[in-house]
Amino acid sequence: MSLGEIWAILRRRWYFMVPFTLLSLLGGSYLYVTVPVSYQSQSSVALLDSSAVARLAPTFGNPISNAGGSLIVTADGLFRTLEKSDATKELRGRGVTDPYTAGFAPQSDSPLLVLSVTGNDRDKVLKETRTLTTFAGEQLNALQAAAKVPPAYLVQTAPIVLPQTPVAKSKSRYQDIAAVVILGVVSAFLLSILMEGVAVVRRRRRSATDAAPRPRKARAPQRVRPGPPSRRVDATAILTVYVVLAFFIPSNLALPALGGVGTPANVFALLGLLWYLATWLGGRILPAPGTRLARVAMCVLGAAVLAAYVADAMRESSHQEVLGADRGLIGFLVWVSLVVLTSAAMQDRGRLDVLMRRVVVLGSVVAAIGFYDFFAATNIADSVHIPGLQTSVAQVSAMDRGAFTRPRATTAQPLEFAGMLAILLPFAVQQAFDPVRRHLPVLRRWGPVLLMAGALPLTVSRTSIIGLLLAALVMVPRWKPARRWAAIGVMTASVAFFKVLVPGLIGTITGLFASFVSNSDSSTQARTVKYSAIVPYLKEHPLFGRGFGTFTPDLYFFTDNQYMLALAEMGVAGLLALLTLFITGIHQGGAIRRLARTESDRELGQAFFASSLVALVISATFDSLSFPMFAGMFFLMLGAGAAYLAFIRREAMTEAVPGPRRTPEAEFPQPVESR
Repeated sequence: MSLGEIWAILRRRWYFMVPFTLLSLLGGSYLYVTVPVSYQSQSSVALLDSSAVARLAPTFGNPISNAGGSLIVTADGLFRTLEKSDATKELRGRGVTDPYTAGFAPQSDSPLLVLSVTGNDRDKVLKETRTLTTFAGEQLNALQAAAKVPPAYLVQTAPIVLPQTPVAKSKSRYQDIAAVVILGVVSAFLLSILMEGVAVVRRRRRSATDAAPRPRKARAPQRVRPGPPSRRVDATAILTVYVVLAFFIPSNLALPALGGVGTPANVFALLGLLWYLATWLGGRILPAPGTRLARVAMCVLGAAVLAAYVADAMRESSHQEVLGADRGLIGFLVWVSLVVLTSAAMQDRGRLDVLMRRVVVLGSVVAAIGFYDFFAATNIADSVHIPGLQTSVAQVSAMDRGAFTRPRATTAQPLEFAGMLAILLPFAVQQAFDPVRRHLPVLRRWGPVLLMAGALPLTVSRTSIIGLLLAALVMVPRWKPARRWAAIGVMTASVAFFKVLVPGLIGTITGLFASFVSNSDSSTQARTVKYSAIVPYLKEHPLFGRGFGTFTPDLYFFTDNQYMLALAEMGVAGLLALLTLFITGIHQGGAIRRLARTESDRELGQAFFASSLVALVISATFDSLSFPMFAGMFFLMLGAGAAYLAFIRREAMTEAVPGPRRTPEAEFPQPVESR
């Protein structure tokens, strides 16, 4: 359905659009007038290790100089104490009636605590923040007294940032207004399209039962070149725009009202879902047959997300957690949009091939940006500023490891950059070997492979090397011996090339794995501590979790593990749903390879298999689905795998059905010439 057709439908159904739009605008105006402005005040408190444990140099009367010990467990215990109902009741008795939060300071290496209070009265909020700061120190002393800690070993609190003057927080207010307006307009849109679909069905039935249709006058055909609004829009065009927005607008830039999920690419994906619903309800398209598996897996994940959302609503969650749960639902709808557009809306295999080639080419451009970041020791995304967007990730400056700058290109973090390239690399290799593209120059076919595979080690991370090795281990053994040995030779030469081109890089990477095995790496130790720290949260809500999108770093801590994050947010049900997604992608790749009739399709199935397996494994090394670019590419590939599997199944069924038997010409009596 073209944009012009959609606009014509909305004009015909103005009696839905106009009233609903006006009501939503009136509702938003009412909220703007009646909802008061909220204010927030914060204070920062550091935990000071005891002198008997720290054995630090003399502080010369400065207690703050003792700050710097880990004390992660101590801080976590204090947070959990402040969240208990007994602490809330005591604070209410002291006058703290507004919502408050306690958590780690973002990107802090020491146990720096941030206490905040949000309310509608500016003076009262400041007073409550002071009370909360004092109460936190008292609770820490009470915990240690109950454990009979000797005075020489007591951990103390020291206010680093005193309670600040409350500042206006209008974000949640505008979020509510935007939600009302968007809900009204979208409801009017869907209702208009639905009524148009009903009218189309009625007209078809009426024309089918009409025995004597009225003759129509023949009109001379007019060849009119359609303008942009009248041109047909398909899923490939919409997804191409999405990929361009996802790759070339830094993924840390988002709309302020939506947080991390409000990237321009995600917003466009939601508009694409509305386009599909309009086309489907209008009777212009039917879901592609045989593509249901990926959408069923999304339904399983959706059930876990909704159950976690209800679990969050039933407990005493903070305002930040409620907003996080709402953002989680929006993010899930974005994932649904990508899967629906790539599976149900994809009607032509040729257009799907075009989309996959565009994804690989654009991904290689992002890899080239990573090369520039690495050798220029900068992050080009830091210089990108778009009016109306703001960063949703704290501290996105250049990251170093050893003597090397870790590139992130337009992603939010080097790990997201590495993960995104790792799941796209198998498709770049498959397209390079595709016989259909053999007429192209060698550099055009193999350029994306060189850029993606070469950019992975530059991230100086275990995630990139694991993804690269997994892709090779899955794809190379399936090749013919000549190609297999050539690939092994190229990979060996690549290691030598990097040792010469970037001295010290290979040694730094091998050192990362050596420290991981010996458990002497600081990042490995920090992750191990987080694994044990997440167990208490799982015990509180083991089945459905605390709420999808609520376990944010500003309230709790980074998990650096998607499976641990799923356990905390969605419980065991969410973990099983997440594994279902990955296994579905792996199954689709294996099924494509098994049913394929050509070598090219077999390699395509192996690429889907390798990509899903890489996503399954590297999700244990970082919270993968929290990053919009990686999550977008994963769900796009999940839906594309379902579409390819359906196409190949239909092709196999067509070949299996025998055609009408033709009688050889010899069986017919031949005319004989009479003499």
